[in-house]
Amino acid sequence: MKKFFTILIKIGIPLAIIAWLVMDARGDEAFRDLHKTPKNWPLLAAACGFCATAVLLTLIRWHYLIRALELPIRLRDTFRIGFVGYLFNLAPTGIIGGDLLKAWILAREQRDREGCRAKSLASVVLDRAIGLYTLFVVAAVAIVPSGFWNHPNADIRFISRATLWLTVMATVGVALLFVPSVIDGRAARALCSLKRVGPALEQLFDAARMYRGKPRVLLAAALVTFGVHSCFTIGVFLIAKGMYQSTLPEALTLGIHFVICPLSAATGVIPLCMGPLEIVLSFLYAVVSGVKAAQAQGLVVALGYRIVTVLIATVGFFYYLASRQEVAEVMHEVEHEHDEPAPDPGRGCLAKPTPVSAGTR
Repeated sequence: MKKFFTILIKIGIPLAIIAWLVMDARGDEAFRDLHKTPKNWPLLAAACGFCATAVLLTLIRWHYLIRALELPIRLRDTFRIGFVGYLFNLAPTGIIGGDLLKAWILAREQRDREGCRAKSLASVVLDRAIGLYTLFVVAAVAIVPSGFWNHPNADIRFISRATLWLTVMATVGVALLFVPSVIDGRAARALCSLKRVGPALEQLFDAARMYRGKPRVLLAAALVTFGVHSCFTIGVFLIAKGMYQSTLPEALTLGIHFVICPLSAATGVIPLCMGPLEIVLSFLYAVVSGVKAAQAQGLVVALGYRIVTVLIATVGFFYYLASRQEVAEVMHEVEHEHDEPAPDPGRGCLAKPTPVSAGTR
């Protein structure tokens, strides 16, 4: 029953959000006459290329985070596991997220390596953390020269200043993560004991312990992530120009997209397959441009981006078909992990991970 309601929420909330946005925009000319609007197909094709490059860069980043923990994996296997995870991150059904599925498949295939389960989970956690943190850095870097922090619109000022403060606080938090006395201290243990956020913080602290002595790997991962977000932003901008080549407001330049796209993408932390990004992008399109019709354009652009992600996810679908037995077994293990007795440490890396010890840093 719990699984049924989880699936219902994951499907129902995104559909309700999209339905509400469409109902709100359907009277607008930019939405109503979309099929009549001339399209620039070369630009839309280029947008697909940039978005696909962004996904490939995230997988390359994850590959080197895995290798940094001395798990021997080929790049093609990282692509295979990563694309399956990407597919499941888009799927609204089930209770297994793509990131968790990636970690379990990787651990299963590296079962002969000591501490492989904890290392696999750490690579996924840090990969996601670097991606999210860099989103805010990219937005903050774009906000300052654009003057958004002092924009005439109160909503833009609030969002911009909140982003700058969050970026500063996140930077301090990232620095503290790699100070042994902080994450191994009494305060950190108290945070990890909290009911809802404790397990996630414990995973983050464990990942920081493993990568503490690998500054070059972390720097390289951060630099790759700037490329990820740049490709994503350019891809969204090209979708907008391809869909509305003559009617897109002049204020919605590529530079402005480097502010609004990271802010919209940051909503990816909300565990819904779609909805939050569409809300934020359509809102920012209207507010930044000062044109009411731009809200409908923002919705169309966001939906266009969703279509592109589905096209990219077809790669993961073919990988899934080729290894669906393994994926099914891993999903069964994850779903029933908490129903089984406490695992024997001798079972190997697929046993439930424990906090990282000095021997696995």
